[in-house]
Amino acid sequence: MLLITGTSGGLGSLIARRLADHPDGAGLPDGADRPDRPDVRFGTRAPDGPGQVRVDFDDPDSLDFTGVDTLLLISAGYGEDDQVIARHGAAVSAAERDGVRHVVYTSLTGAGDHLPYALAHRWTERRLRGSGLAWTVLRNGLYAELLAALAAPGPDGVITAPLGTGRLAAVAREDLAEVAVRVALAPDAHAGQVYELVGDRPLGGTDLAAAVGARYAPGSLARARSALSGADAAPFQPPMLVATYSAVAAGFLDAPDTGTLHHLLGHPPRPALEVYAATAHPSRAGI
Repeated sequence: MLLITGTSGGLGSLIARRLADHPDGAGLPDGADRPDRPDVRFGTRAPDGPGQVRVDFDDPDSLDFTGVDTLLLISAGYGEDDQVIARHGAAVSAAERDGVRHVVYTSLTGAGDHLPYALAHRWTERRLRGSGLAWTVLRNGLYAELLAALAAPGPDGVITAPLGTGRLAAVAREDLAEVAVRVALAPDAHAGQVYELVGDRPLGGTDLAAAVGARYAPGSLARARSALSGADAAPFQPPMLVATYSAVAAGFLDAPDTGTLHHLLGHPPRPALEVYAATAHPSRAGI
């Protein structure tokens, strides 16, 4: 059995949809051996559809991975470090206890080590290495869709996101979902591998502006922090997002794909700039 966690989230829902739409071993490259498609279960906190099962990392006593051969562990990384570490630790411990054979984990690109949310990912990678499980780590780059949210033009048609002259090797979330499916359906071929999955063309503020007919006039980190610190923001969110801007502006996230993403996909990556243009909408905050 293959169990995918977090299938109500952005990445997990794309993975679930891809598996549901292509029940015949979808996602494997042309010419590859196509194993019989395993029984697939979709983990979510509130299951309400066919094939869905309850998986709630915040309720570790409820976790039951009995009969699962491959666990596609989608990072539950939206929270404080102690909360994320507890979630991932519970998942790996349950996998060890219940006899899971292979864990495929969606981590964060190594270039993201300067980001405050990298720590929980690296902890999880270390936890997997110390387990008795076979494992594969998919180090995902930052999504083009995230860039569309963080650097959308304001109502005046100006992008003020504080990216400076930095660039981001953003990657289409759909590509990351496709890679995850390919690896999870044939995990033995990827055992012990750590894959860096980033976009092949780093994008800067001027590229983004040209793609949507806007103007780029980067503001300050302080202004961005103020705009992000609304009443509905969790305490950890503003510093997390401001640090993302800072890392891009400082040039730490601009290294492009060296062929890994293309190889695993079996086709060229989707252009991140096109994804940005299709998903960026005027920001009320003007960030």
